[in-house]
Amino acid sequence: MTDYDSVSADVEDEEEIPADHPRYQDLLTRHRIERGVEKGITHLQGMHAEGRGSAFDYLLGEETIPSADAAERAAAAHLLLADRPVLSINGNVAALVPGEMAELADATGADLEVNLFNRTPERIEAIADHLRDHGADDVKGLEADARIPNLDHQRAKVDADGIYAADVVLVPLEDGDRAEALDEMDKTEIVIDLNPLSRSPQVADVPIVDNIIRAVPNMTDHARELADADEATLRAIIEDFDRERALEDAEKRIRSGDL
Repeated sequence: MTDYDSVSADVEDEEEIPADHPRYQDLLTRHRIERGVEKGITHLQGMHAEGRGSAFDYLLGEETIPSADAAERAAAAHLLLADRPVLSINGNVAALVPGEMAELADATGADLEVNLFNRTPERIEAIADHLRDHGADDVKGLEADARIPNLDHQRAKVDADGIYAADVVLVPLEDGDRAEALDEMDKTEIVIDLNPLSRSPQVADVPIVDNIIRAVPNMTDHARELADADEATLRAIIEDFDRERALEDAEKRIRSGDL
């Protein structure tokens, strides 16, 4: 029998965390964020953001609820129909799901672009290298030759042939001001955020209230399943998705405490 009380969050390798631990996903995400900070990929502030997300995930029962799965399926359909889909990467995303984001990009034909609030050339290069080490063929965000209007901070810096020109953008994790700015640019936004009341999912066309370590692989699975679907089928999936219902279901689950 596993002595769960002896398992420390400060492990050297994530394989040391027993998969049957009742808080496995939480320990896994904490470990990856810590290692991200050590590698210069994740900013220290990212640890606080992860803590907030962990609390909401606990209230969700640390599982993908049906409305989140429907959102992930709709997101996959959007990415497959897009002319210029882009998956945005920040430090936490790079630490938590680097290979999974590369797989989603491959399954949907999307570009990967690094976009940071605490932006330095060193962090941009470190994240780009980290993504390449995990299977990414090409990574945008290094040029930063365009700006998102109505943003005064570093996240305004984007590639002209990346996020700036995209028709569909995946914006994972907390990023309310940029989500609002991209909405004003009339882009289709897919947001992954464990807090259904935060600004990002509130403005998203497809709000995914789920842990990113579950959401991204689920989106990839849906994209592969729908790879041969015709345009009418993909558009029907998008039209059937009810964003308001998804947000309401997530909030109800969180408030009910029915774990």
